[in-house]
Amino acid sequence: MKAVILAAGKGTRMGELTANLPKPMVQVEGKPVLEHILMGLRNEAGIRDFFIIIGWCGEVIQDHFGDGKRWDVRIGYGEQKVQDGTGKAPEIAQAWVGSDRFLLTYGDILLRPPTDYGLLAQAFKEDGVIAVKDGEDLTKGGAVVLDQNGFMIDLVEKGGLGQVPANAYYNAGIYLLTPRIFDYTAKLEKSPRGEYELTDALKASAKAGDRLRGVTLRRAWADVRDPSVLAELNNRSSS
Repeated sequence: MKAVILAAGKGTRMGELTANLPKPMVQVEGKPVLEHILMGLRNEAGIRDFFIIIGWCGEVIQDHFGDGKRWDVRIGYGEQKVQDGTGKAPEIAQAWVGSDRFLLTYGDILLRPPTDYGLLAQAFKEDGVIAVKDGEDLTKGGAVVLDQNGFMIDLVEKGGLGQVPANAYYNAGIYLLTPRIFDYTAKLEKSPRGEYELTDALKASAKAGDRLRGVTLRRAWADVRDPSVLAELNNRSSS
C-alpha cells in the first residue's frame, strides 16, 4: 500500500509559527509532525512509498526529506499551486497512485507510537476505511455517521447541535482508499466556502454504495491545528 500526505496548507491559525514554514513542519518532541507521520506509517503499517502534496513553503519539506532515503522510504512530490481545498488536492497524486490502494492523511494529524496505523491497515477489506474518534466535540469537525454494521452513511461537516445524529463519530482525518475515490473528486463542485471538499467526495462514495468502514482509533491522536494544541503536546512530552 502507498501513502499520500496532504501538506500544502499554510495553517493560518498557527500565526507566526508558519510564517516561513508549512504547518506539517511544526515540531513535536524535536521532530516535524510530518516526520512522525512518515515514521509511524513505515514502522506500523509497513508503508515505504510516499507522495507528499506540497504548497506553502514546499521547499522546506523537500529540503528536509529529499527522496526519503535517509528514512529508508521513497518519497515523491506534487505541488498544489492553487489552494482551493482538500477535494482536488489528492488528484495531484492520481497518476502516482495508479491502480494501487492507498492511505490518505492530512499532514497535521499526529498519532503517537504505538499508533493505530496498523489497525487501520488490517481493517481495509472492503472499499475503504475512515478513521474516527469517540468523545470529541462533533460541532468542531466532521461527524461521521455509521450504520449498524459500522459503514459510513453520511458525513456532517461542523454541524450545530441537533444536526449531528447520535450514531456519529469525529472524523479523524485518515482514510484508506482505492483509486475509485478519484471518480468522485472529478465531479466535485465548490462548497459554500468556495473550496472543493474531500468530505463531499467521501459522501458521494458512500451514497453510491461503496462500503467505507469506520474504524475507531484506540490510541493517542491529535489534530495539531493551533499553537495551544502544539504547546500541550510538547509540554506533555517534557513532563
